[in-house]
Amino acid sequence: MKEDNAIPHSGQNPHELLPVVDDQDRQIGALPRWQVHRDGLKHRAVHILVSRSDGKVYLQQRALTKDSAPGKWDSSSSGHVDPGESYPDAAIRELDEELGIKPESAPVQIGIIPASPSTGNEFTGVFKCSTELEPTPNPNEIQDGKWLTPADIDDWISKEPSAFARCFLEVWRYARKA
Repeated sequence: MKEDNAIPHSGQNPHELLPVVDDQDRQIGALPRWQVHRDGLKHRAVHILVSRSDGKVYLQQRALTKDSAPGKWDSSSSGHVDPGESYPDAAIRELDEELGIKPESAPVQIGIIPASPSTGNEFTGVFKCSTELEPTPNPNEIQDGKWLTPADIDDWISKEPSAFARCFLEVWRYARKA
C-alpha cells in the first residue's frame, strides 16, 4: 500500500514499503523503497504487456520524475508488488493506477524472471493482457505511450536499445519466447 506522504510530483514515494525477498523469492522482511534500491536488495515487481486484437502492444515512456529509467520506454504497465500482495493482484492494481484500465478478464501470468542486475534485483512477474480499452496514462507515472507491432518493437530495440528501460529488454525477450 502506498503512503499518502509521497513527494509531490515525484511519481513515487521513497518511503513506500517493499517486501524484501531471498534468492527463492520468499519474503524475509520489508524496507522503504529508497533503502531497497540503494542497497540492491531483492524484491518483487510486475510488468504487464497490453495488446489489442490487431496485435499491437502498448508501450509507455516513463515519466522523467521516476527514480529509475526516467524517460525510457517500458512495458505497458509495471510496478512493485506491495507487502502481502500477490503478483496477479499487483498486475491488476498497476493497470488501473498507471493506465486507468480495468480489464474484463485478469491478466495472464506467463512467468517470473529471476532477480538479477538486469532486472534491478527484482523477481519480475510477466503478464499479458488483451483489451480494446484505450489507456489513460497517469501523468505522474507516464510521459507518453504508443501502440506498436511486435515487429516494430523488435526493430526499434535492435536499432536503439538505450531508448528502453533495462528490465523491459529482459521482459520483452522473455515474453517473445513464451
